Amino acid sequence: MSLPVFILGAGGHARVLLDCLRLSGVQVLGLLDADPAKHGLEILGTRVLGGEDLLESCDPGTVALVNAVGSVKSMEVRAAVYERFASRGFNFPVVRHPSAVVAEDAAIGAGVHLLAGSVVITGSEIGENTIVNTKASVDHDGRIGAHVHLAPGVTLSGGVRVGERTHIGTGASVVQFVTIGSRCLVAAGAVVVADVPDQAWAMGVPARVVNS
Repeated sequence: MSLPVFILGAGGHARVLLDCLRLSGVQVLGLLDADPAKHGLEILGTRVLGGEDLLESCDPGTVALVNAVGSVKSMEVRAAVYERFASRGFNFPVVRHPSAVVAEDAAIGAGVHLLAGSVVITGSEIGENTIVNTKASVDHDGRIGAHVHLAPGVTLSGGVRVGERTHIGTGASVVQFVTIGSRCLVAAGAVVVADVPDQAWAMGVPARVVNS
């Protein structure tokens, strides 16, 4: 990551990313947020400069962006922010905490966040703009789509497939070779032992589909 960065968003996920970027020696120019009440505030010593309109005059070749929009259920807002600025030519580098463990042959897409203690094992693929959050793990040959959030402590066993724009909640576990569809929500603490169709909600131990 050679270009200085702006962080898009100024909430809790932004603080996590700011800490991670500093540990990695990345220059952070400032944070941008749509909420005027946050403009001028400092987060971990870095100022919220204003809204995304400040990027109108920026050359995409001179700065990179880090998407700090998180999720607790839907991934649509995060995906929209990424796609809006990527279409304008802005680069979203991978953000990797120094403690993340990533196999040499793992394929990591643009804008992926590999946060503290996360693990991505051999043969795995992580789609663009996906969050592998604190201590989340993807075992061998996992296939994770774009704009996915693996919340803190998620455990995906070998060969698991996750479709795009799916949120898997804190501490959920998925057994080997299960497929979870696109735009799904897996509740915190769920244990998924069977496939989950697109646009479904799954919760419980073992997980059951409660909405599709």
